[in-house]
Amino acid sequence: MGEMLGNLGSVMAALVFIWAMFQQYFPHDLRRHIEKYSHRLIKFFYPYIQITVPEYGRDHFMRNEVYTAIETYLSSNTAVQAKRLKADTAKNNQSLVLTIDDHEEVEDEFEGVKLWWASSTIPARNQTFPFYGQPDEKRYYRLTFHEKHRDLITKEYLSHVLREGKAIKVRTRQRKLYTNNGSMWSHVVFDHPATFQTLAMEAEKKREMIEDLVSFSKAEDFYARIGKAWKRGYLLYGPPGTGKSTMIAAMANLLEYDVYDLELTAVKDNTELRKLLIQMSSKSIIVIEDIDCSLDLTGQRKTKKENEAAEEEEKDPIKKQAKVGDSDQGKTNKVTLSGLLNFIDGLWSACKGERLIVFTTNYMEKLDPALIRRGRMDKHIELSYCSFESFKVLARNYLELDSHHLFDTIERLLGESRVTPADVAEHLMPKTSVADAETSLKSLVQALEMAKEEAMLKAKEEGKEESYAREED
Repeated sequence: MGEMLGNLGSVMAALVFIWAMFQQYFPHDLRRHIEKYSHRLIKFFYPYIQITVPEYGRDHFMRNEVYTAIETYLSSNTAVQAKRLKADTAKNNQSLVLTIDDHEEVEDEFEGVKLWWASSTIPARNQTFPFYGQPDEKRYYRLTFHEKHRDLITKEYLSHVLREGKAIKVRTRQRKLYTNNGSMWSHVVFDHPATFQTLAMEAEKKREMIEDLVSFSKAEDFYARIGKAWKRGYLLYGPPGTGKSTMIAAMANLLEYDVYDLELTAVKDNTELRKLLIQMSSKSIIVIEDIDCSLDLTGQRKTKKENEAAEEEEKDPIKKQAKVGDSDQGKTNKVTLSGLLNFIDGLWSACKGERLIVFTTNYMEKLDPALIRRGRMDKHIELSYCSFESFKVLARNYLELDSHHLFDTIERLLGESRVTPADVAEHLMPKTSVADAETSLKSLVQALEMAKEEAMLKAKEEGKEESYAREED
């Protein structure tokens, strides 16, 4: 046995030496012809076909979606066969996901046909795009099967793997909350507990909103039939503290979408805005909060007087020079209203489907009508001051109460004052370990009475100002 192993080692060493000599001393053209005909010879005796799927595509910019789908499929269906595995956290960090390790091979079967998947790596020759943080090794999956099953594998099996992989990823994925720094996204796990059941909002509005969202999520064929991109816009408007951000979290939890919180002030220009759009995934919500405060792109178009004033500035050399100086200072950020409109519903907006676009604002009247017209912001939802129905939701959430003898008083005071759900929730929040529902409700009643008195005083002052104005006229 020892002699046999010694002979085998000598043969292997001789083959390695011959191969090294071949690579170093044979002319390139001769090597190419020898390799070409040797591959043909091998094909004659080796009736298997191999398909390679690299981790990154030709542009080296984004991870190959096919590679990701295969990785997910293999981790669910064939990882139990592998001897060496890689472990990663799963949804909510409560379990592990196992995938096959590098240079490991597993077997799969489809309609009675056996085939083999292998995970492999090769060293990267150079780091062409180190900015995007790609690894030093190029990973790929290699599928091997008999050539007589070519049609079955290429036309049916691979489509089956992609469908299953994507479906498994949707079921098990960790939803994420993204934010942008320039033209790049970073993320954390999205774990907001808000739901429509806990949202302080009228029941009829909730029902209408839920039906609209669920209908959208199932409308892929409808949007394709009418020739529109599969997306929908929502404008949430109302005073601060009325639950606009909580509404977005409830929407994401209902549909199980990722959330992209877009900070426009961190975007350099329209080109960066398009890059961010390309990187977004489907099944996501794009959010621009307080859009009335985001850059100088929400104002109304210039009036005739403003245009005349601009013409006078052009004629005055001093004012013109000051205007040039101001424009130079503002060159650091050139996201325009036109660029944002194209982002919402231009050609680039259709690059991936099943997306919601949500704007929030405290002052709807400040927004340019072109930004919020139907077709861009399809549904306008007003989140106003706290009603009695909204209060009952908060009382159930915070105090676990459905009725109380102070409810009638609170209902009357809510009708006579204007307070936000956030203000009401603050009074219902227990402040000490011994606090009870009675104490919280009495605190709310006092706050509502004060808000009522302030509203009456304000109304009297406004009435006096109007009377003075009439007397002067």
